[in-house]
Amino acid sequence: MEIIDRKENSILNRVELSWQWRHMGSATPTRAQIIDAVVKMEPGATKDRVIVKSVNTRFGQPLTTGNALVYADRADLEKEPKYILSRHGGSDDAESPVEAPSAEGDEEAAEIAGGEE
Repeated sequence: MEIIDRKENSILNRVELSWQWRHMGSATPTRAQIIDAVVKMEPGATKDRVIVKSVNTRFGQPLTTGNALVYADRADLEKEPKYILSRHGGSDDAESPVEAPSAEGDEEAAEIAGGEE
């Protein structure tokens, strides 16, 4: 992994990193591998305060680019949108996008199907 750009954002209490990763002969790096690499490269970073904001791999090229955010405090990290936190497993109260179907919905689906019992 190579850090292309590093910006300190004092208003949001974080460091914003733009990076690229050349992965010749291997698959696109996972979110966990990216977080581990950011922790090694950014002084004072810990796994629970790193957010991988974006990842982009070009078709047919072993090059992945993206952005990562390293927060100074866990409380500041909680200001990220819930869907971002749920990707990283950081928020216990993040809502799941999949809801359990209700019994009423099953009856309605059977009625729409038009089958007689």
